Amino acid sequence: MSVIRLSGKEAAERAVHALGLDEKKTDLFSTEAICAALRRAASFLCPAAPRQLVEAVLEAVTTLDESSVISRDLVAEQLDRLVSIGDLVELPHQGQHGGRQLYLGPPSYVEKAPGHYLLLGVRPNGASLIDESVGAKIHYESHARSIEISAEVAAVRLRAAGLHKIDRSHWLKRPRLESAPAVVDVMHQWLDRAAESGDIAGLRIIDPETSVRYYRGRWRPPAEGDSGDFVGRRPQAYGADLWCLVRVRNGVPSALVDLPVDDAAAPGCDEAWRLQAAIDAVAGRPQLLRLRSTAEGDRSRVLDMFGPVPGWAQRYLELVGIPVSRARGALISYRVPMSAIVELLAFFADMLWMGIRQEGEAA
Repeated sequence: MSVIRLSGKEAAERAVHALGLDEKKTDLFSTEAICAALRRAASFLCPAAPRQLVEAVLEAVTTLDESSVISRDLVAEQLDRLVSIGDLVELPHQGQHGGRQLYLGPPSYVEKAPGHYLLLGVRPNGASLIDESVGAKIHYESHARSIEISAEVAAVRLRAAGLHKIDRSHWLKRPRLESAPAVVDVMHQWLDRAAESGDIAGLRIIDPETSVRYYRGRWRPPAEGDSGDFVGRRPQAYGADLWCLVRVRNGVPSALVDLPVDDAAAPGCDEAWRLQAAIDAVAGRPQLLRLRSTAEGDRSRVLDMFGPVPGWAQRYLELVGIPVSRARGALISYRVPMSAIVELLAFFADMLWMGIRQEGEAA
């Protein structure tokens, strides 16, 4: 057996091909490839802690990343999106060390529109989600996968391929409509009932005074003079950092509530991100949506978001829009048809109290 020496570029192209992507159109450091790598790692490692999957992908790609464009935070962000849409499922771990673990989401699909279907889930051991019998190729767009197939045969072929249909009403299930002050008040009540926390090593909080347009820059350790209730994360011995609410007095934690509280089966980030949106809205600095024009003129708009949203909001976006390359400064971007814009803006204003900015308008 001969050994062939490959350049870094050639190795990256072969890796992209092995992930089922077109190496002529996609590079190993694209969102599509990173998400495909996370799904593949999960197919062999799950159930696993989120940190295990992030480390596995980093180990595989960083040796080929000469420009250092791949960071741990970037991979973790993509993993959060796979959990949000249901490719992976995050549940409490019942073992000795507790914490939360990721499991493979069941092979499923949701109808976006007749003939257009969003694909979900991961099969074990690197197996393909669908085979040639379906008669359609998978389209990879950012973190999402979809297929286009005649609506007349779609249900039969997808069922024969072992995919379960998820009803739209179940997919779009969301919390009840509440005002931002009511949500913040519930947070205060949870912390009022919490026991004394003592020192919390490695604690980080979201600084509510920082710009809502730069999510990563909002995180920091508690500082002297901090007093109030914050969304935070704290490390644990095993697994990913835990989401939490923390009461701080003069820079010292005094009470702690781990998330989730309302639904133990939900990812902690879902409650955390909605609570932070409420905190920002009450403070008079709501999180933002920005609308931009597209090459299609009046047929669609691009929607830019500057912070992560709960899974139920992410799922709504997946059905009405198509993920596209994010704009500079944005965390995620979607192309949305004009017919869906009014309802979408109302959804985010009602459920996450967001402000709307048009392209070029000052924040």
